[in-house]
Amino acid sequence: MQSTSLDDQLQPQKIIITGASSGIGFEAAIELCTKGHQVIAIARSKEKLQNLRKICLDLNPEAVILPVVFDILNDEETALANFVQQHWTKFDVLINNAGTLINKTFDELTEFDMAEMFQSNVLSHFRIIKTLKPLLHPSSHIVNIGSMGGFQGSSKFPGLVAYSASKAALHNLTECLAQEFLADKISVNCLALGSAQTEMLEKAFPGYQSPVMAFEMGKYIADFALTGHRLFNGKILPVAVTTP
Repeated sequence: MQSTSLDDQLQPQKIIITGASSGIGFEAAIELCTKGHQVIAIARSKEKLQNLRKICLDLNPEAVILPVVFDILNDEETALANFVQQHWTKFDVLINNAGTLINKTFDELTEFDMAEMFQSNVLSHFRIIKTLKPLLHPSSHIVNIGSMGGFQGSSKFPGLVAYSASKAALHNLTECLAQEFLADKISVNCLALGSAQTEMLEKAFPGYQSPVMAFEMGKYIADFALTGHRLFNGKILPVAVTTP
């Protein structure tokens, strides 16, 4: 008897991913589209989103990829909700991948830097979840993209105080929301990522070469977003093979 994987059993899913214009978000969006899932890809760069759409359609001419130029820090979330409702009544997966990094020593850090990190890496996701939660199906999955820098007991690095603290807050938010959303049958998990070869890694660790490519991490995120909630809820899962 021929065995079937979880992917083979899946019906096409409707997925929203933020920070989709580069790095692991870009690669995750490509992976999902090529597998026949519908994707709303959110980022600030229209040019990069157009490139993403072109690649997805080249790989799968029947791909459904809806690029949305949207700044999760400054744009109005209700406009995003309206866009989603115009195309889908409900959706299945939200991947909160957008984020940024400030690399400064503690002596160099300002209160504004700390506020910027928490706005980018915590509060923006809070607002997106709060706005889009009513549109999520029961048995849906929210995946927050955290970092080993915010994982308790992991190695910490000079210059990443603000970034790591904001990711730790995102991890805790994940655990709390998983309990809050039990009655809604919405699972919430967080992947605490180690290094993958992206622009953000190069900014944090100039000259460092990760053994994990962005497309490999993107594929892992895509697969976990589709099936991880069958086995996990409220979990902060380390995804790392090296330090950093």
